[in-house]
Amino acid sequence: MTSEPGDVVQPSVEGAVRAMTMALQDAGMAAEEVGYINAHGTGTQVNDRCEAAAIARICQRDTLVSSTKSLHGHLIGGAGAVELLACLLALQHGVIAPTAGYQGADPDCDIALVTKTKTAAVAAVLSNSFAFGGLNAVLALRAG
Repeated sequence: MTSEPGDVVQPSVEGAVRAMTMALQDAGMAAEEVGYINAHGTGTQVNDRCEAAAIARICQRDTLVSSTKSLHGHLIGGAGAVELLACLLALQHGVIAPTAGYQGADPDCDIALVTKTKTAAVAAVLSNSFAFGGLNAVLALRAG
């Protein structure tokens, strides 16, 4: 978890990178192991571009990414718990939930966005939860 000083509502690429890096280090995982990321993905241009830039710096180009908020809404304090469940389902059953309502690629978001339910064996996942005020929490999980 990181807390980045700065703008109350403007996310920080560096803060997201640092949170993902710390989660991987704490879990003893390499970024190359991550097969899926449940993005914070609020569907706002500023947040999504920032998070996509951070993901692109940390993970491989083919790392699958989706935001399940598009399916269940932003549950505020409960969002991280529900998104953790989506990550556990991906690890256990190999089912990657899509980003619902996707309307077209943003050239500034160069990530492997999942737009339809996908089956994929993933050995490790990240779950990103970011908040106003520069708070960034990331869980790194591995199968087995």
